[in-house]
Amino acid sequence: MAEHALCAEPTHSRWNRSLAPRLTIDSGDIVHMECVDSSGGQVGPCSTVDDFIAIDRGKIHALTGPIAIHGAERGDTLAIEVLEVAHKGWGWSSTIPGLGFLKDRFHEPFLFNWQLEGLESQSLAPAVVPLRPFCGVMGVAPAEPGEFRTRPPGIFGGNMDVRELCAGATLYLPVLNSGALFSAGDAHAAQGDGEVCINGIECPADVTIRFHLHKHRLVSGPLVETSTPEPVGPSWIVVESATDALEAAQAATNRMIDLLVDRLAISAVHAYVLCSAVMNLRLSQVVTEPMITVSAAAKVRFAWSQTFLELV
Repeated sequence: MAEHALCAEPTHSRWNRSLAPRLTIDSGDIVHMECVDSSGGQVGPCSTVDDFIAIDRGKIHALTGPIAIHGAERGDTLAIEVLEVAHKGWGWSSTIPGLGFLKDRFHEPFLFNWQLEGLESQSLAPAVVPLRPFCGVMGVAPAEPGEFRTRPPGIFGGNMDVRELCAGATLYLPVLNSGALFSAGDAHAAQGDGEVCINGIECPADVTIRFHLHKHRLVSGPLVETSTPEPVGPSWIVVESATDALEAAQAATNRMIDLLVDRLAISAVHAYVLCSAVMNLRLSQVVTEPMITVSAAAKVRFAWSQTFLELV
């Protein structure tokens, strides 16, 4: 196993399976990635709302990558183990006219600058905001040829904004092209479920990831395994996006049932009952219209110590 460093520049703000990889690694390797903030470095710690209004929106979601994994082919699964996401002491949030969950209420552009102190921010005192940095965008190149905006998530991952993807989590994605071609960015120092104003705390970050390739084992869409202390045990999180939130929630529940049947060797109806007892359905993001992202999280303490990674 080797360790690699990948600077942010040149970033890319479109998915395109034709992009040449900036780095090629082996399964088991660790990559230290530099990620600029979601504006592509156009917003800084002293930016004003006028500065924000003037940024080039075409550079939103400036991603670091792509990273190719030797031997990755369509039909495999790529496991992305998040070892660390470290913010750099500042971040920002905004409102944008015509966007956000409450766009009919908040009509004016607004920019808020955050100072980040270690594990928390008191920039909105007396509120103390706990920080748990993660990448809002983590994905492999889509299967379809052509260039696609990064805003809508999909089977390839992408702009999922699942806040559980912090240090200690592992993301499983289907490999859809040779090499997988993984990219990440849009780091958030903190984010609530839904990301309702259209941003979390957007920030630059240094991200450390270990990659594992699982041959001939395909997940049907993004799947997250979190690391949770005993006695709760790990959570498995199924991520689904659709233009209808109920449709996404039903798809996530169906996938969770299938996952539990496969991993626990129980019947579908027993898995259904287990979901009703332990599964949480969450709106991970509601602002990438028309796509809504729902995550279904099942916290199950097993009678054995194997993780999903070991069971693949």
